[in-house]
Amino acid sequence: MSSTAPTSSTAPTAPSSPGVSGQAAPAPRPSALNVSRTTATAARALRQLRHDPRTIALMILVPCVMLVLLRYVFDGSPRTFDSIGASLLGIFPLITMFLVTSIATLRERTSGTLERLLAMPLGKGDLIAGYALAFGAIAIIQSALATGLAVWLLGLDVTGSPWLLLLVALLDALLGTALGLFVSAFAASEFQAVQFMPAVIFPQLLLCGLFTPRSDMHPVLEAVSDVLPMSYAVDAMNEVLHHTDMTATFVRDALIVGGSALLVLGLGAATLRRRTP
Repeated sequence: MSSTAPTSSTAPTAPSSPGVSGQAAPAPRPSALNVSRTTATAARALRQLRHDPRTIALMILVPCVMLVLLRYVFDGSPRTFDSIGASLLGIFPLITMFLVTSIATLRERTSGTLERLLAMPLGKGDLIAGYALAFGAIAIIQSALATGLAVWLLGLDVTGSPWLLLLVALLDALLGTALGLFVSAFAASEFQAVQFMPAVIFPQLLLCGLFTPRSDMHPVLEAVSDVLPMSYAVDAMNEVLHHTDMTATFVRDALIVGGSALLVLGLGAATLRRRTP
């Protein structure tokens, strides 16, 4: 008598993949800022800058050239150069670093470099901090050359320490770097990146107190100037111009400029995203 073989139970199914069928789940994005990843990103950005001497010359030499031009524009009135030269010593690096950083970062986006980097196990904070570190190194050289040129060769007369001028110039350059990294996320072309300058830089330039004291402005404009970081950069430079020692106002203004740079860098990391799914 033939016996029927027992039917097998339902075959066990393979565990389902959390990702799309046939594809592995993406690796989790690192969240904490990592020093080695940040420095590696900065080194890569500096290697690319090394192959672009025109950009390096623009960042380092243009503020110096503008200061020389300004000095001889007011050749017959050296006191005028003393009164506005210190302020422009901080404003020129900010404008230059904003322009160069926004265009250079956007070029990285359009070439696909940032897209490839974001596909790696690299945190957005590491990426932004690495670019800020690379451009910050250029900013240190730029600020040191401009400050030394203004004080020791062009005869800029300041009451306080030239080292405090250098500190504010460096903070301004870092602020320009942070603003350039931030606005590059909203531009689709290099031309659009340049168009952000009238929207981001020019209002600060007009309201920072360079042309007239902020207290003499319309109350609405004075209130707007109170929230613009360039206003505090100019105020800090004026503190060095008129006081021999580091004042509490100078410390407050320098902290506001530095804090604004860190805040904008954080916003830049938050808006950094991949363009493709």
